[in-house]
Amino acid sequence: MSLRAKRGNLIFSKFEKLKEILSEMGKVLIAFSGGVDSTFLLKVAQDVLGDNVLAVIASSETYPEREREEAIRFAQMFNVRYMVIHTKELDNPEFSNNPPERCYFCKKELFLKLKDIADAEDIPYVLDGSNYEDTTDFRPGMKAAEELKIRSPLKEVQLLKKEIRQLSRKLDLPTWDKPSFACLSSRFPYYSEIDSISLKQIDQAEEFLRGLGFKQIRVRHHGQTARIEIESDEFPKIMKSEIRKEVVRNFRKLGYTYITLDLAGYRTGSMNEPLNLEEKKHKP
Repeated sequence: MSLRAKRGNLIFSKFEKLKEILSEMGKVLIAFSGGVDSTFLLKVAQDVLGDNVLAVIASSETYPEREREEAIRFAQMFNVRYMVIHTKELDNPEFSNNPPERCYFCKKELFLKLKDIADAEDIPYVLDGSNYEDTTDFRPGMKAAEELKIRSPLKEVQLLKKEIRQLSRKLDLPTWDKPSFACLSSRFPYYSEIDSISLKQIDQAEEFLRGLGFKQIRVRHHGQTARIEIESDEFPKIMKSEIRKEVVRNFRKLGYTYITLDLAGYRTGSMNEPLNLEEKKHKP
């Protein structure tokens, strides 16, 4: 058997195990963002459980309206029952002060709301779309999930991001090649305050770059400085004179004084890098 065939069998085995787990649950509520992982989970759950699935979409200042509207469209496309709830992370100083554990407080608020809805709907399981690779990064939100007994079936069957994309493509899901997205609060260095004005500034900056055709984007917010992360193969495009000038002009309109390109390129969790360096310093 070829290596490709073995990998294919492994992915298929994980997929079948996922369906078994969902079937055993019987009725589920899914925290649905419209991203690659939660869309795949919602579609498989709907295929397995039919009407016994409720998708809950969280609306917040930390997520662009575009992401919420896209999640609603996907839920409607799958003919899944859904509801939209509003969360107010910025009202909690433990979140807005932006400590490294910020995501814990955000996810705890969200999961508590989801559990209340599940209880009211007589739904025994609340699920999120965390995948197996999420265990390798600093993810304080996972602690909240563990405390509140939120299930993560994609993680349980050890599905990797690339495998979820492969399976999503086979299922004809429009999200199979959707760029990874994280809430806008992840654009701030730890301990710099998160506020609604800066969140809107970041959102508008990223939307502008997306309008220029850049796909995987992060605008890291360092006060007056915007640090742009894009895929390294798109560096030549952004350095074209007319595009570079357009980026500078528009970012300055948004309030940035300094506009920089991160030569390391796009990578998830780049704001965690100072934490990782500090941890290495203190290792014996």
